Amino acid sequence: MWEKAVIILTVFGNLLVIITIAHFKQLHTPTNYLVLSLAVTDFLLGAVIIPPSMVRSLETCWYLGNLFCKIHTSADITLCNTSILNLSLISIDWYYAVCQPLRYHSKITNYVTMTMILTCWSLSALLGFGMIFSDLNTWATAEIYTENFLCEGSCTVLQSRMSSTFYSVVSFFLPALLIIVLYLKIIFIARKQSSSIQKRTKKGDRLKCSAQRDRTKE
Repeated sequence: MWEKAVIILTVFGNLLVIITIAHFKQLHTPTNYLVLSLAVTDFLLGAVIIPPSMVRSLETCWYLGNLFCKIHTSADITLCNTSILNLSLISIDWYYAVCQPLRYHSKITNYVTMTMILTCWSLSALLGFGMIFSDLNTWATAEIYTENFLCEGSCTVLQSRMSSTFYSVVSFFLPALLIIVLYLKIIFIARKQSSSIQKRTKKGDRLKCSAQRDRTKE
């Protein structure tokens, strides 16, 4: 029951975000385009990827054939990569907005944002579909996979140690490291700016108090 609730919330929640951003022209900004790309990714995960995965986890057999098994697995990898890369792009957008506000509008334009989104989706699709359909995921373990895992009526994905390490580094650890570094820098700059504003406010209050005292003495 809770699986269905997760699917419904994922699909309709992200669909609401997609419709809202697409409908209102005032929301057509670089930041919201990145949010839209993330919402489309999560919507497709909820609508296309999760239901067959749920069926596969509950049933002992895969009824959709070997080709669709590869397509489903490739799309799953592609959308997961796209989601992570979208989060990375959002962190870059926020970094420029907070840390370099004067250069933000010249650096993060609609054209640059669209280019980043297209690159994000293209690289993810290349990695996801390229790895599965070229059998790079079973490189150096092809015989083991064929003898022990590949059979009719199953949808099992096996990854060799080398492909698993490469995929983890490229698709998770590097984007995660980028996100962590950028957000730490954003926090540092935000605290620095907040401290500077507080000092200026206190200095302004002191000057006002001093001026009021001078007027009182006169």
